[in-house]
Amino acid sequence: MTNSSHKKALIVDDEPDLCELAEITLNRMGLNTYTANNLETAISLLNSQEFDLCLTDMKLPDGNGIDLVKLIQQNHPNTPVAVITAYGNMEFAVQALKAGAFDFVSKPIDLEVFRNLVNSAIKLSTNSAEINPSTDNKNTILGHSAAITELRQKIAKLARSQAPVFIHGESGCGKELAARLIHLQGARADYPFIPVNCGAIPTELMESEFFGHKKGSFTGASSDKEGLFMAANGGTLFLDEVADLPLQMQVKLLRAIQERAIRPVGDHTEHPVDIRILSASHKNLAKLVKQGQFREDLFYRINVIELEVPSLRERVEDIPVLADFFLQQLSSKTGLTKIPRFTAEAKHALINYQFPGNVRELENILERALALTDGETIDLVDLQLPRTKQVDDSSQNANHPPTLSSLADQEQASILEALDQTRWNKTAAAKQLGLTLRQLRYRLSKLGIN
Repeated sequence: MTNSSHKKALIVDDEPDLCELAEITLNRMGLNTYTANNLETAISLLNSQEFDLCLTDMKLPDGNGIDLVKLIQQNHPNTPVAVITAYGNMEFAVQALKAGAFDFVSKPIDLEVFRNLVNSAIKLSTNSAEINPSTDNKNTILGHSAAITELRQKIAKLARSQAPVFIHGESGCGKELAARLIHLQGARADYPFIPVNCGAIPTELMESEFFGHKKGSFTGASSDKEGLFMAANGGTLFLDEVADLPLQMQVKLLRAIQERAIRPVGDHTEHPVDIRILSASHKNLAKLVKQGQFREDLFYRINVIELEVPSLRERVEDIPVLADFFLQQLSSKTGLTKIPRFTAEAKHALINYQFPGNVRELENILERALALTDGETIDLVDLQLPRTKQVDDSSQNANHPPTLSSLADQEQASILEALDQTRWNKTAAAKQLGLTLRQLRYRLSKLGIN
């Protein structure tokens, strides 16, 4: 349990029984409690002292909880505020989260859910001065552009909430990294971050993968299995490519999110889970809802707050920073003692290339270039940039970047051709390709060529 000594909580509710229950629970957790039965008294208390947590009912005699959430967001941004909603009233809960509430709890209050909420809020309040974007390059979004500066600021703000976030952006732009940063900068950082690609799980195994199963529940279930929800308990579950979930699974996912509980396949008991849901897709979910391919109720539940990750074309000035970082990482991985530098022509070409595959494509291009160069510099010819349609082509829609021919396929074909011509003499093939033997071996391993 989070150390809560000398922490102060404000309870705003006009129901004496609920106030008493909240006070007893919080006092047992080591918090000092203050109560207000209306909005006016709550504002007066907030103006007179600092609180580490505020709990407010949605309906108050002289206003509503969302008004208080907005006021606290504006005047006391370091005070997490959670709202108490009527059972099943998800619409108000979502409104509160959009207004900046840390989290919500439904009546009748489940004490385990309530304690989890309080512990997360107190931890967030305690660590508020320490929660900053990571200085570790592996766990931060590199770049100095206005788009990336704004993205980092949004991530820091979203980390202070438990609201579900839908992350949208093109393939390869860094959606999983954004999700991981929201987790690492938040109150759940000490617990697991579990990413799952929804499009990579066979439909018939989905329920078991998400919720787990009991031994003997179906053919092949030789032992009990913990699902992804339980694996993420206390932390964050990141649903990548959530648009690929079949409709039947969408129904079950919605129930698990709303009830904060899961039932493993073959089990007769529901098990509570305490997780934050982050999701992502490169597809337009709103459009899929209109087409009947994605449930509207699930869409509104996971899309409480939307975060847009910019494409690499929208932050061209960050390309040199990213290129230097990837080159350093790749050089270290391949055992190079000296990191090659870019020629002016190569750097100019990178800055002017459209990168339909975004940051992921940049990394792949540099990995290929590093394998091809045998000197101290990376030149334009080493980059092997794919040919794409001209940017000013009137037929090219800006929202649909040009198609990228597969670098891996091209490279594999070149290597196999050289090996065939040299009768699989690796030394001769490396020489023909302009590579060192070490570089060729690395590429063969990377491409899975035996």
